[in-house]
Parts: sequence; C-alpha cells; structure tokens
Amino acid sequence: MWCIKFVLPVFCALAAAAHTASAAASPPGSTRQICPRPAPGSPVPEPRDLRSSNGVLKLDLTIRDQRQSDGSIRYCYLLGDATQSPTLRLHPGDLLVLDLKNELMNPLPGDVARHHVHERDHSHEHAKMSQSSDPCTSAIMSLISTNLHFHGLSVPPECHQDDVLKTSIQPGDPPFEYRFRIPADEPPGMYWYHPHIHGFSKAQVMAGASGALIIEGLERANPQVAGLPERVLIIRDQDLLNPDAPPSKSEPVVPKMMIDRDGDSANNGTGFGRPAKDLSVNFVPVPYPDYPTATLDMKPNERQLWRVLNASAITYLDLAVIFKRTPQRLDLVAMDGVPLNHNGNPANAVESVDHIGLPPGARVEFLVTGPPIGTPALFVTRTVDTGSGGENDPNRALVSIIAKDDAADTQSTLPTAHEPLPSPTLPWLGDVPPVRVRRLYFSEKLQDPNNPNSATEFYLTIDGQTPVAFDPASTEPNVVVEQGDVEDWVIENRSTELHAFHIHQLHFLLMDWSGVPVAEPFLRDTVNVPYYNGRMLQYPSVRLRMDFRDPNMIGTFVYHCHLLEHEDGGMMGTIRVDPAPDSHHAAPVPPFAPPLT
Repeated sequence: MWCIKFVLPVFCALAAAAHTASAAASPPGSTRQICPRPAPGSPVPEPRDLRSSNGVLKLDLTIRDQRQSDGSIRYCYLLGDATQSPTLRLHPGDLLVLDLKNELMNPLPGDVARHHVHERDHSHEHAKMSQSSDPCTSAIMSLISTNLHFHGLSVPPECHQDDVLKTSIQPGDPPFEYRFRIPADEPPGMYWYHPHIHGFSKAQVMAGASGALIIEGLERANPQVAGLPERVLIIRDQDLLNPDAPPSKSEPVVPKMMIDRDGDSANNGTGFGRPAKDLSVNFVPVPYPDYPTATLDMKPNERQLWRVLNASAITYLDLAVIFKRTPQRLDLVAMDGVPLNHNGNPANAVESVDHIGLPPGARVEFLVTGPPIGTPALFVTRTVDTGSGGENDPNRALVSIIAKDDAADTQSTLPTAHEPLPSPTLPWLGDVPPVRVRRLYFSEKLQDPNNPNSATEFYLTIDGQTPVAFDPASTEPNVVVEQGDVEDWVIENRSTELHAFHIHQLHFLLMDWSGVPVAEPFLRDTVNVPYYNGRMLQYPSVRLRMDFRDPNMIGTFVYHCHLLEHEDGGMMGTIRVDPAPDSHHAAPVPPFAPPLT
C-alpha cells in the first residue's frame, strides 16, 4: 500500500522606457482593467480551451500587467480577444507554436535597476547582458522581462523550447516564437506554463501569470475516466485583500499574530488565524478573514474528473471535499501529469483518499462525486504545518459545491472511445538500480546573524560543498550526469520550514520519506521535503530516483525549491546532461547500487 505524502541591466534604460510607457498606458484615475478579476463569491469560470488541430496548436499570447489603485500589480496572459490564461490542449506528438509578446510596463521601484535578491555586484555581467538584443542569450532579469517554462514537459532545455537560464524577452522585442513537439511518450495529464525569470518569478506568478496545459489521452491510460465531464481548477495565491482585518469571529482565538521576515503571517501551528496569502480559484478570490467561497454547480451525484493545479507562489494546499463536515472519497488517477498506473500495473489505476497534499507547482487529477440536492458541500484546503520558519497556511473553504438539476454541462468531456496507450519502451523506473547516489540539502541563513529581522539567504547545496546562493552569471553546472543514467538523490532539509523540490525536464520516483520506504505507482516532478524541528536526531529527507534516460533532456537546466521566493532568493542549482558516448546507447544499468549511508 502506498500513500500520498504531504506529509506529500537593462536596467536604467528599461526602467525609463517602462516608466514612460506605464504613465501613458495607465494614467491616474484610469478604470480600464487589463487583467480583470471576478468578485469574491462569483461562480468559478472555466478557462478557455485551445485545442490542437491536425497535430498543431498555434496561438499568439501576450503578457501584460497593470498597476492597481493599492500599488499592487496584476499580470495576465491574453489572447487577441482579451481571454486570459487559456488552457492549452495537445496530444502526444503534436506541435506547439506559441508566439509570446512582452507588453509589460510596470516595474516596482528599484526592481529594474538591480536584482532585488542578490546584493553582490554583477555590474560587469549586467552590462554585458544588456548589450545583447538576442532573447536567446540576453539573460536579462527584471520585473518586466519574461519567458516561459512548460512545467513538467520533457522537452529540450533549449531556446525556443524550454530554456529559462538565458532566454529573456523584453518589452519592445518582436513576438518570440516557442516551437516544439510534444514527445510521443509524454504521459497524458495536467501540466502548466508560467514565467521563470530568476529573481522575479514570485512577483509574476503570484500576480496571475500562469495557465494550464493538458496532454490529452488520460482515458487511454485509465478507462474509468472515459466519457466523464472534466474541470480545470487553478488555485493561485495573492497578497491579502484585507491585510488589516481582524480574524473572523467564527474562528477560535489564536495566539498573537506573528510576522515572518518577509512580512507574511508566520505559521502559528493552530490551523487558524491570518494566512500568509489569500487564495483564488480560476481567479475568483477567496479573501481573509471571512473566506466568501466561489461557487460551482454540479448535477446531483454527478461524477466528474477534476484537474487541479497549485499555481501558488508560496502556498501549500491540503485539498478535501466535504459534505456536512464529512470528508468525501476522492479517487486519485494522476499526479503531476502522470497516471497512477504508469508502472504498467492496471491494478494501480485509482487510489481512494480523503485528502490530497499539493505543494506549489504540483498538480493532481481525481474523480469526485457531487452532492445530492440540498446537501451542503465544500471544496477546502486544510491547514498545512510548514514548520516554525514557514508561513501560515490555515484551514479555509474555497468553493461551495451546489447540486442543481439544471446545472450547466462542463465545457470539456473526455472521449468515450479510446485505444490503450502503448506499453512503455523503458523499464519501470522503480525496477532500475541507480548508478550512483547523490546527497543535497536545503538550508537557510540570516544575512545578518545579529539581526533576526534581516533578510534570509536560501541555499540548495551538494553535500560536502559550501552553501552558495544560485548565481545566474555562473557557467559551471552544479551537477553533471550522462544521458541514460539513473541516479538516486537524497535531499535533506536542514531548515525549520517546509520546502518543495522541483526539477525541470524530467519526472522522478519517490523512494522513501525520511527513511520509510514508499511504493508509489507514479512519478512526480515536485515533492515536499519535511522540515527540521531542531530536536530530530537526523535531518528529514526524501530519496528520489532520478530518470536521465530521455534524450530530450540533453543540455543544461535547473532544479530548485518551488516556493518561488526561495527560488528567487538563491535556492536553485543547475544540472548538465551530457549525451551518451554511444548514440545508440540502450542505457543498461549496472546491477549495483552504492549503499546509502
């Protein structure tokens, strides 16, 4: 029996240009909303579907922003008709051609002048970067720079495909073409797209820059979902709409509110109190303190497939559906875009659970049965213990599910006809011994050890090396592997807050959780690493089986914590995958795994 473990410079020139454009485009008193949001309590809208046709999905997408009256900035991906954040739907083997136009124009004060996290002087590198007009090599990092990461897809880490280290598109650049083919063996499921500009990913993602990407064919992997209506639910976080409001009187009294060094509400361990961030569902905000829920209509007792993305920048989720205070059965069918029976065993097609932990960046797909007429029903996130150094992620309702005989049909339904997916060409990852074991660890340090309110430095370090924050100007990878290898990575958490490990271009298998074996029949690309409480005899850890067999991943890409303020703050590293010496290398792996000590 396995379990879901929650428990799972551009710089002055750009600034001046942006300031001028911003003043022209958003004059004082302007009420035109470029990135509109629904009101609290609104029905949950369904993102627009864009589907491939004759093996191709071609679209023009614009990223824009707008400063709000309270000084905050919203970001949005827009189609030509002002539709926001469309869901991209493709099949394995399809070609995606996406032209991205950068029309950002609202830098925060000082953010374009310098990287707001790293205090070191990279003026030479910045000057060199700013001289490049090629988006593939500029590596410019500012709040009005952008690019795209296709989270979870196994496409090459190259410019125009899925490179985030050097690719940077500036305002005024012509539309930048992303063009790649979905691998023929890409697992069917939910993926997503978002900007990945180092130092500014949190600001852009938390302000709304994200959207879902679906690889079709889940019914081919699991016939139980064939013909079912489906919903795409994207949960995002944002700064509190009511930061000065007292807690709701319906909540129990909690200890005095604690604020962490980033100005967010710190974890108080009660499950209540002011959250670090508000949440929204498909952009419908559910704000503190009263959490007016979004609404979602379903036919009585209707069975649906829900595809849920945690597109939050820093917020952990622990999802449940509750009827009259009773948690309901959720039949899990896929995690991080990978069907549960990806190991080839049909018996693992569904796992019934009553709650699902979802770190930032992760996705889950499950079957849910709607309530009978008149039965109160809620889609909620339960409290997540992020550790004494973490943010407060309390209990809160997100959506009221209302049974109606005349509830509208969902805009998407899975096909009823389906052919089984072809059998995998490679052995199941869990059956492949690793060629080596590596150890890495998360750690944090106050910038000024004598000032508890000073900024935090974040590190993700190879064991035995000195912790150093990620340097975007460095050309030396932290890890070098060979395509065809399989490795085990043991990742420790030496900090007092929860972290979420993510790696680009590939999926991995969770092998154990702090020394306890885990037998999951699916792969992940994001996983929680438990926090250290200061009393443990050893640091908590996860052991991951890393799969470098896919030739699509040859090149250099990143791994990092998916709490984006941690990633922006330096908790990231690079890995280079070199081609196998023999281009016909079938990746036989020695039947010997070095002992884990």
